[in-house]
Amino acid sequence: MSETEDPVSRIHRQLDLAAALRGSVATDAAAQSARQRLRSWQAVRLGRTHADLLAGKRTGPAASFFLTDLYGATDLGKLAAEVRRIVPVMSKLLPTAGLETVADAIELDALSEALDAAMVAALADKITTLDAAAYGRAYRKVDRRNDRERQIALIEHLGQALGRLVRQPFVVSALKLMRKPAQLAGLGELQDFLERGYAVFRQIGNPKEFLELIVSRERRLLEALFARDDSLLDG
Repeated sequence: MSETEDPVSRIHRQLDLAAALRGSVATDAAAQSARQRLRSWQAVRLGRTHADLLAGKRTGPAASFFLTDLYGATDLGKLAAEVRRIVPVMSKLLPTAGLETVADAIELDALSEALDAAMVAALADKITTLDAAAYGRAYRKVDRRNDRERQIALIEHLGQALGRLVRQPFVVSALKLMRKPAQLAGLGELQDFLERGYAVFRQIGNPKEFLELIVSRERRLLEALFARDDSLLDG
């Protein structure tokens, strides 16, 4: 999504940012606990907001992947470390569009880390009794509306990229061929992520309506929170 920065440089910059943010709490048990409390609460909120998609036979696996792996409580630190190891290879094999998609995923991870850290600081001791009102106040205190809007835009862009990927006939064969080498190279987390993402989007078929539902709901929630209406947090 960047029009000015080389995608490989962007990948390295966002990897460094995410690593620095994780490192800042790595030896602080209280900070780690607060971060996980926030992410768990946010994951439950996502589950309420998108309950119909999660319950749908066709949309459930994709919604779970999207809301947990890309936008929820999952810590992508190990996955990011594996991506860092293969950036030199990716830069030779992937077209610019593919590198931009990887950069979007890494930026989303780094941005989520930064926003979550800011939310934990704004919540302070309210993190132990987190509810919609406390979350809404902290959200507005942090502000960073542009970053919140970009977070949603990155989600949309990644979904569109995955939708295009499943229409490529060679992808499933390539993923199968990669499985053993990836495991031997210690890249099992990345391989699993790619295979699951491909599988759930292949099942959903055309993801346009699915993505529009998620993105429109998240944007509506953003508008409500900045308008001091916290009711959507409760579903």
